[in-house]
Amino acid sequence: MTDKTPETGFVPAESPIRLHHQLDAIWGSGQGLTRLSAVNHTVVGIRFMVTALVFFAIGGVLAMLIRTQLASTNSTFLDAAQYAQVFTMHGVIMMFLFAIPFFEGLAIYLLPKMLGARDLAFPRMSAYGYWCYLFGGSFLVAALLFGIAPDGGWFMYTPLSSRPYSPGINADVWLLGITFVEISALSAAIEIMVTILKLRSPGMSLTRMPIFAWYMLVVAAMMIIGFPPLILGSILLEVERAFDLPFFDPTRGGDPLLWQHLFWLFGHPEVYIIFLPAAGALSTIIPVLSRTRLEGYGLIVAAIVAMAFLSFGLWVHHMYTVGIPHVALSFFSAASALVAIPTGIQIFAWLATMAHGRPQLSIPMLHVFGFFFVFVLGGLTGVMLAMVPFDWQAHDSHFVVAHLHYVLVGGFVFPMMAAAYYWLPHITGRQPVQHLSKPAFWLIFIGFNVTFFAMHLTGLRGMPRRVFEYPPEAGWEMLNFVSSIGGFVMTIGFALVALDLIMLVRYGRPFRRDPWKAGTLEWATPTPPPSYNFGSLPHIDDRADALEPRVLGPELAAGRGYLGFMRNGWMETLTVDMVTGRLDHVVVLPRPTYLPLWTAIATAAFFASLLAKLYWATPIALVAVVVLFFLWTPSTGLKQDIGPLEVGHGERALHHQEVAQPPSWWAVVFALAADATLYTSLIFGGFFLWLSAPNWPPPDLGFTFAGPSLIATITLLGAALSARMPDGRAGRTVSGLAFTLIAHLLTVGAMSVLLTSLPAPTSHAALASAFAVAAYVTLHAGIGAILAGYGLWRWYGGYISLQRRLDLRIGSLWHDYTAVTGLVGLAFPFVLQSLTGSGGR
Repeated sequence: MTDKTPETGFVPAESPIRLHHQLDAIWGSGQGLTRLSAVNHTVVGIRFMVTALVFFAIGGVLAMLIRTQLASTNSTFLDAAQYAQVFTMHGVIMMFLFAIPFFEGLAIYLLPKMLGARDLAFPRMSAYGYWCYLFGGSFLVAALLFGIAPDGGWFMYTPLSSRPYSPGINADVWLLGITFVEISALSAAIEIMVTILKLRSPGMSLTRMPIFAWYMLVVAAMMIIGFPPLILGSILLEVERAFDLPFFDPTRGGDPLLWQHLFWLFGHPEVYIIFLPAAGALSTIIPVLSRTRLEGYGLIVAAIVAMAFLSFGLWVHHMYTVGIPHVALSFFSAASALVAIPTGIQIFAWLATMAHGRPQLSIPMLHVFGFFFVFVLGGLTGVMLAMVPFDWQAHDSHFVVAHLHYVLVGGFVFPMMAAAYYWLPHITGRQPVQHLSKPAFWLIFIGFNVTFFAMHLTGLRGMPRRVFEYPPEAGWEMLNFVSSIGGFVMTIGFALVALDLIMLVRYGRPFRRDPWKAGTLEWATPTPPPSYNFGSLPHIDDRADALEPRVLGPELAAGRGYLGFMRNGWMETLTVDMVTGRLDHVVVLPRPTYLPLWTAIATAAFFASLLAKLYWATPIALVAVVVLFFLWTPSTGLKQDIGPLEVGHGERALHHQEVAQPPSWWAVVFALAADATLYTSLIFGGFFLWLSAPNWPPPDLGFTFAGPSLIATITLLGAALSARMPDGRAGRTVSGLAFTLIAHLLTVGAMSVLLTSLPAPTSHAALASAFAVAAYVTLHAGIGAILAGYGLWRWYGGYISLQRRLDLRIGSLWHDYTAVTGLVGLAFPFVLQSLTGSGGR
């Protein structure tokens, strides 16, 4: 930002064409290498989807290698080590590098257009998330090429993945690569959640949102809660492998089951995180192709919220055979069956919509019918597996593999292809050619059912999963051969889809707007869409799936809505009240920059140094990441108070730096929610080990650090209290931030003494757990010190005043959170010590 006082008014463009030239000059992403600096959601969303499809193709090739190996008995096509890497990487790619990233990309591309905004809330964070996804996924695929890919299954169960049984770096590649990729997933979740809640068109209340936005809002919340346990588990297992802290070692008070709990706390919600975006696409596509409105809008919203809650109570569904008490088994079995109710509500709503309309048998609708057939069968076998006696018989067999594919391919791939054929005209500006579309669909549909229906039968006949060969007398060869033939037929179908989509992009018929006669806002943009989406922003008076894009589009392009002008070269969009949709304030978004790319490269260097065991380089890379993130900030502030800004229609709104709770404030709230989930999982892990791990109670813990704990308690509370002093006035702001900085530094010092006082964390899981919790508190106090110093820097830079206190409010959130979690962390070892004589075994 410059020191020149910004203009609070605006000069209307001379004509709509002039307005679009002005907007394009500011919002455009450039050409050639400058496109690497793009942060626009359209560019980033397309990058996500294209990269995910490339990973899908790689995962498909690996699937064909698996089917070739299993087509005959005692096959020598792959040896045991090669097969372990291939089937592990097939699962890793499909679950982590394809399914979620593809619909993240679709959501990133569509949501601002559907909501009537010009971009996402944090465009640079989306770009950073994409580069993390690309680099993290490339780590994993490159490891496969060099023969050091993960080989312990996509779930990496301990103790198989622990150092004694996996001494190479294969498991480290999974742990560090997946953690790297999850940075992308969490940043996308926060981005999507804040965008949906805040960056909607004025008038678009929650009850008027397009149904796809509801689905993605629920999915983003599930990702914020569901992904941190996996990240924590990966960190703990990598720490055990690298530094011998025994979280999962039963000989020293650990328990391999802790990994399973942490993994499936993520893994079962993951299934619904994959399904719900696909269901959101179906809820958007089916009404349009049936020429009617969606039936049961409110019921569907209630169903997806219920499904989200239920999904977090089902993780033991995958652990029926590990020795869970019968009462717990009955609870999780009932909950697993209960989730069929919200799923059924959605399916019946879609059927009712089609029954009340006039469905068109177009290519997207053909894939919708494929979804109904395959997914319902997968759901039925899911209810079977929810019953404990049957699960005990079918567990770890090919029956489970077949069920998983029926649910995920039926619930994701068929809707994905329907979405591709439905929205590609919007992305490309061309309508499908469709010469190959129908043959491709039937090859996929028939090939899929041949492949995986036969796998149900091999599973029922006793074939275990993850075996690379089987004897002739087992009687599985014919069914496996049929499955392999079906797999190759399905692959040919996917190849035809890829060719068909290339033909669409290259030879499809151009059109002007809304070929499907839809009712959602994305079709009010030109196609392909410009970088700014809308020449001006609409006011929404009806449910946002019942609009008239063909009428609304030209009006917005002519600048007759909000922000139909340029001001100070700013990239502006609007925010609203979360619930009512009332106009709130103006958000000024950042311009294209290479900083997300450079920050992702530094992040990649951080993970690469850990993988290569170059621990001397790890702090250097971490400092580089922190410095680069701080370089993002100078362009996001104001150096003068500017007051209300005109936004059009006679209304005025404040700049986001002058309001109490702009999108960045909410982003920190949701980031802290994810952090709290990780921390809760860590505390849960400690008490789980006390309750169920072998070799408890441990020897005398010897927690005798009352002095450092008392000092840390006082300084944590002092930091939180002094962070409330700054209010934009010189004396209170400088002194409050200085006290906060000193208090956090004292906390770091006290916690460092405490960490060094812990007796031999490698000797027992109780000591390792106390060490991990103390390290968490130390890290957060250190970040608190950095944020306090950052606040002082922003004050002396002129970015803070009585009206512009956003940096102070965000800092105060962190300092309060650090105080609460720090007090819990300081109490944890003493509570654990008091319990060692009353539990464990």
